[in-house]
Amino acid sequence: MHDHRIVHGPGDLTRRDALQVGFSGFLGLGLADVLAGRGSAAPSQSRGRVRSVVLVFLTGAPAHQDMWDLKPEGPSSTRGEFRPVATNVPGVEIGPHMPGMAKLADKYAIIRSMRHSIPSHELGTHRMLTGINKEPPGATHMASRNDWPCFSAGLQYLRPSAEGRPQGIMLPTYLNNGYGFCGQTAGFLGADYDPWHVIKDPNGKNFRVDELEFRPGLSVGRLADRQRLLQSIDSQRAALAENQQVSDLSRRMQQAHNILVDGGLRDSFDIARETDETRDRYGRHMFGQSMLLARRLVESEMPIVQVNVGHMNKWDTHGNNFKRLGSELVPPFEKGLSSLVTDLSDRGLLDETLIVVTGEFGRTPKINKNAGRDHWSRVFSAVVIGGGIQGGQVIGASDKMASDPVTRAYYPADMGATIYTALGIDPSSQVVDRLRRPHQLNKGEVIAPLYGAA
Repeated sequence: MHDHRIVHGPGDLTRRDALQVGFSGFLGLGLADVLAGRGSAAPSQSRGRVRSVVLVFLTGAPAHQDMWDLKPEGPSSTRGEFRPVATNVPGVEIGPHMPGMAKLADKYAIIRSMRHSIPSHELGTHRMLTGINKEPPGATHMASRNDWPCFSAGLQYLRPSAEGRPQGIMLPTYLNNGYGFCGQTAGFLGADYDPWHVIKDPNGKNFRVDELEFRPGLSVGRLADRQRLLQSIDSQRAALAENQQVSDLSRRMQQAHNILVDGGLRDSFDIARETDETRDRYGRHMFGQSMLLARRLVESEMPIVQVNVGHMNKWDTHGNNFKRLGSELVPPFEKGLSSLVTDLSDRGLLDETLIVVTGEFGRTPKINKNAGRDHWSRVFSAVVIGGGIQGGQVIGASDKMASDPVTRAYYPADMGATIYTALGIDPSSQVVDRLRRPHQLNKGEVIAPLYGAA
């Protein structure tokens, strides 16, 4: 588990801190790689069919049978309180409380046969945010540098930005339970490839780029004082002087400062430029404004934007499942998501933006004594929108109780292969960890029916 202390002054940044944090999302060249004597060169990868991926992560795992795969003919012990509603595509039905998404069904596909083997929040999150079906050696339920790299880290490794911009941003929460959840960093690739974490509510009155926290322990305000950070590593420079790459450390810090404080990304975070009507349409809450911020980041050509729908395990409805879904969870989620899809479509950006909506697993068929549903990974649903997919379809099916697939199952690795391929990254690409061990980035298969193939 990492020590995410905020950097206050020269004495606060220890060698251990620098190695662990690696100035994540700040330095183009982390000290861990400098000390190891290796650069950041990576194989080139071609551009894909999409420019951006927006991963909408419903942390805590939503009830698939109450949103995307309702079973109104099932027994009373499983079917729940909701009844399906028609969409703008004949034969495709979804749950209530999603009127905006019901009007947009022609633009998305519902995958009703997602599956994996571990109904654990931490491990399920690791799998769905990295595209793996099994944890790598040394990985546990707590984030570490043994974890598999998240999607933006894989992209950063294989197709780094020439301008030094990050290839991925996660917002507006960092998922943790006293320890970080796996799947939110570059894992074994090292801190150089970590995404930026924007940890602040964009609906807040004081949401300003100079106050954003880009991961636990590093904020723009702290990073702006370059001299302080330079002083904090002065004691290490003598030992590093023999490494040629250290000579441009100050330049990299200056470049990162320019990107954060003066560069084009700053405008993307200036959400106050949006009209009141637009902000109201997305919803004046953390999720709605996060989806609006995601649209702005897509417009600035950010390759991967992950929006966590709430703090850790927000959708973990062990009790009052139907009440919470109907009032607290689904309405703000669907208001923000439907506005994002509509805006991207109206602006001609939906075909080049792939939106993936998923949780880490689903919920039990049987309703418990607390009117809730418990953990269930044997089948669940995901929704894929835009990005050149064939909308207006349902892929796969579950049984009459929404407990198991009755058609081909799709796994986290398959979703990962779909995301990477859409971005132009070959899933079979090789990445090399900090100990110089090679790994195949992804071992799944593209979910072919999304693109009209059998």
